[in-house]
Amino acid sequence: MLRLWLLLLAAPVLLSGCDDTTAPRDLTPPAAPRALYSVTGDGQATLHWVGNTEPDFSGYRVYQSSCASGGGCPFTLVGVTSGTTFVVSGLANGVTRYFAVSAVDRAGNESDLSYADVFDTPRPAGFGRALGNSLTAPTTSGWDFSAFAVLPWDDASTDMYFTTVSGALRMVCPFVDTEIQDAGYATTLDAVDFAPSVGWSATGTAEATAGHCYVVKAGNNYAKFRITSVTSGGVVFDWAYQVDAGNPELKARTDQGEGARVRRPLSL
Repeated sequence: MLRLWLLLLAAPVLLSGCDDTTAPRDLTPPAAPRALYSVTGDGQATLHWVGNTEPDFSGYRVYQSSCASGGGCPFTLVGVTSGTTFVVSGLANGVTRYFAVSAVDRAGNESDLSYADVFDTPRPAGFGRALGNSLTAPTTSGWDFSAFAVLPWDDASTDMYFTTVSGALRMVCPFVDTEIQDAGYATTLDAVDFAPSVGWSATGTAEATAGHCYVVKAGNNYAKFRITSVTSGGVVFDWAYQVDAGNPELKARTDQGEGARVRRPLSL
């Protein structure tokens, strides 16, 4: 009887030792995120990419670096998210940073970093700036992008001013070292993220239209603005100015240091 009892007691142990139900460990990482791009901001950059579709997908890790690749360019983790948009904040304006994103699954496997070199250079911006009409408010009708300041329309540092020319409301770049072009209607200032190389107005003027974005070029420097409202008496606009010299991710004139600027004749 004792022997039968011992055999019954040992049976579950023997059976459990023969039933190996341990699943194989998941070692397959997700695909690297695709189509990563950035939108320049004031002290920040907003990253966007296409979402992963793996059934065991868990989230993303966002990285930044001071250069694109190589042993001297380590990418540092700056955040995690489950979405496909991430704002990297606390960045220095005028300093270029490179970004990459990886995907992680529920087993903790991490993909390669996104393959495209994505970089951004944050720049100052402002909202709700008002200018008067040079014909009725000459001392408050001009704007200096590099100083973020309202000036008289005929000041030597004025990059553009608002006025009426032949009955039309116009934004005028008065000096030959400054160009302007109308980039068309947009719902936000960020609709224009990169300065074009062609398409500048032959007269240095553009019609002032509410809802339109504009790009200004002074030498090798760029800026952009979007008009939010306009009347015969004045214009209100949002603006952005790129402080990194030679960078078309939107900036304006620095100190020329080479004598007086040459004013262009005002004509349409």
